[in-house]
Amino acid sequence: MTWRGIALLMLAAPALMGAEMPVLVPDVSQRQIDIKYSFSGEELLLFGAIVYPDGHPPKKAPDIVVVLKGPEQAVRMREKDKVAGIWVNADAIRFQSAPSFYAIASTRPLKDIADERTAAIYELGTDNIQLSPASFENSEEISRFEAGLIDLQSRKGLFVQRPGTVEITDGVLYRARLPLSARALVGDYTAETFLIQNGRVVAGAVRDIVVRKSGFEGFVADAAEHASLLYGFTAILIAVGMGWIAGLAGRRV
Repeated sequence: MTWRGIALLMLAAPALMGAEMPVLVPDVSQRQIDIKYSFSGEELLLFGAIVYPDGHPPKKAPDIVVVLKGPEQAVRMREKDKVAGIWVNADAIRFQSAPSFYAIASTRPLKDIADERTAAIYELGTDNIQLSPASFENSEEISRFEAGLIDLQSRKGLFVQRPGTVEITDGVLYRARLPLSARALVGDYTAETFLIQNGRVVAGAVRDIVVRKSGFEGFVADAAEHASLLYGFTAILIAVGMGWIAGLAGRRV
């Protein structure tokens, strides 16, 4: 079991034992997002309430962190090097498990909310994402490639950080907005919410979000996955037909 799994189990333990701890009741504006040909991205509203055992929030305002995370994927990063005036592929490293999308929002900058250990366990912030490199031989090289991957994904809009954007009303109701890039992959996403007090995560909750293709794109994707032989045969027929039509048009000109 990973540190993250252990931490989530520890969060659930007080509730299972009947201890009086705050409870998060989260939700999202959309549980299912359909991607069509005109899809240009989406902005999700993540909101909810903090339920306190005695019904009264603490005097010191709590902190909320929300994380929107996409399906895991293997990533191979290559480094370019200039040899005799020509850019060529140099060193490379493979990350076995990296989120295809990661967006985080918080009430304050993360460094003011949680210590390094807590942030690492719950993967709070792009610098704390567990990328699982395939090789552990050279820590400096791994760090360099990790920084390169984070920078690349950030420039693509696939890794997003929005500190200070989570709003809390009366210490009970919270809301935040996070963007979903048009480049985001289809699959199962999670919207995680963490309640942090005095630098510690005291409550956590998860909502699932499904991102899928719909319309003609969805039909094509479904056919390619579940009827690959028929899909391939149909694609060949369409290609041949288009070529035949282009040939006829060319002879008439």
